[in-house]
Amino acid sequence: MSVKQSHYEASLAEYSNHSGAIALLKQYRPYLEMIPSMRRADESAIAIPLPIVRIRHSVPKGDIGVVTHTDEAIRLPSDVAILMCDPEWKIKMGVEIFVFIHRPQEDFSDLLSRWRQTQVWLDKDYEWVMPHRYKHIFSEGAQKIYPLFVVFEETPERIKRGLMGASLPFVIQTPTLDIEEEASETFLPKSPPAS
Repeated sequence: MSVKQSHYEASLAEYSNHSGAIALLKQYRPYLEMIPSMRRADESAIAIPLPIVRIRHSVPKGDIGVVTHTDEAIRLPSDVAILMCDPEWKIKMGVEIFVFIHRPQEDFSDLLSRWRQTQVWLDKDYEWVMPHRYKHIFSEGAQKIYPLFVVFEETPERIKRGLMGASLPFVIQTPTLDIEEEASETFLPKSPPAS
C-alpha cells in the first residue's frame, strides 16, 4: 500500500491549524519544549502552511562600489513552518521548525532534498511573508532552523531508515479521514466508457 494524496492533504490541513501544529510538536518533545509558553501556546507558535520568505540579495552596481539590495519572494519546499513568538512582546523568536510531510510518489532523496533546499535558501538574509493575521509581528530570519518529518504507516521502510541514518527527527502518522470523505473516495461513480 502506498501513501495516498488524501493522506498528504489531510495532514497538511491538520498542521495548518494552530492546534494541529501543537499536537504534532507534542509527538516530538524536544521541539515542544521550544514553545515559549505552553499556557499561551496559541500566541507562542504560528503555523504557516506552504511558507514564503523574502530573500535579500546584495548586488554591486557599477565600478564605484555602490551596493544595492533586492528582494525575491521564494516559496520554501517545506509544507508547514512553525515560528516561535514571544506572547508578551509579540515578536518572533529565533527558532523556526519546518515540517516536511511525505508526499505520494516521493522517495527518500526527494524528501531529503526539500530539507536541504530549505537550508540553502535560509542561509541568506530573509524575512517572512506573514499571514495577514500576523502582519504586525517582526519577522526577520531565524538563529536556528529545525526539520520535522511526517511519514505514514504506508511510507516505505527505506525512507524511515534513511531519516534515522541521517539523524533527522520524524513522527509516524496514521491518517484519519472523515467517514463521508472516505466513502465518497471509495464509491465514486465510474464514468461510462468512451464510445
